[in-house]
Amino acid sequence: MADRSLRGMRLGSQSLQSEVGVEFSPRKKTVYRTDEGIDFEVTFAADAEVPETWDSPRTGQEGRLVGEDGGLVKTAVVETKAPRTHWDMLLERRTRAELEELLQERLELLRARRGQSKPRKTTAKTA
Repeated sequence: MADRSLRGMRLGSQSLQSEVGVEFSPRKKTVYRTDEGIDFEVTFAADAEVPETWDSPRTGQEGRLVGEDGGLVKTAVVETKAPRTHWDMLLERRTRAELEELLQERLELLRARRGQSKPRKTTAKTA
């Protein structure tokens, strides 16, 4: 039995499918350039939106899109509004003096609840 061997195909190393009749989708190659001047190509679908930056697969550095003229594509600067914080919304409704007064009222109420009649001294600096 040792003289016989199993014959067959190596699984996983060869595919039984062929590329006959396969139609690939249209593609386009785009070129990116890192800060060090290294160019690399990335292939995208022809109808895909090409990003302005892409990480180099070899160095990991960020590359910027190179235009058809060989120069870097200028990135469009988009103005973004700073998000409004709770403090900003609060200042839209009340003045700083009103907020200080409300704070003192709430502190007095909390101290009365705890049984502390005298306010503690604070070492806050006044501007």
